[in-house]
Amino acid sequence: MKVLISEEQIRKRIRELAEEIRSDYEGKRPLFIGVLKGSFVFLGDLIREMDIDLEVDFMSTSSYGDATTTSGVVRLTKDLDVAIEGRDVIIVEDIVDTGLTLRYLCNLLRQRLPSSLAVCTLLDKSARREVDVQIDYCGFDIEDGFVVGYGIDYAQKYRQLPLIAIIEEEEHE
Repeated sequence: MKVLISEEQIRKRIRELAEEIRSDYEGKRPLFIGVLKGSFVFLGDLIREMDIDLEVDFMSTSSYGDATTTSGVVRLTKDLDVAIEGRDVIIVEDIVDTGLTLRYLCNLLRQRLPSSLAVCTLLDKSARREVDVQIDYCGFDIEDGFVVGYGIDYAQKYRQLPLIAIIEEEEHE
């Protein structure tokens, strides 16, 4: 494994993202939607840096399974517990890669008529984008490679790492 982003770099960037979001949503009560499972660590640390009134809910999708590349078919495996009509919504992702999952989620949520819809991701692999998606708050734009840590897994392993690392090819074959 090669360390890509250290624990300290992550902490610093989350504080900066929280300040941007706090400034943009001052006087509002945004709903943060964590996309499970990968975003739970990032979302937890992000909202702990907030001093605004907020709400949290979760969605889950599947397009990878235990593979290292997306199947291209996105399916919803857990929906929201709250209605979002008229709400300020922020989707919180661990990583945006091809953009297929994020496009699916944005299209689905826009049909539910939120007042606003923004996207916050810890990691963006913009070089691998297959569809155009808007990212409003981005932690790090990263190189291509299969990353793990800080909530992101490979076959349900490595989520507990406090940093982001790239797995070498032989580790996931």
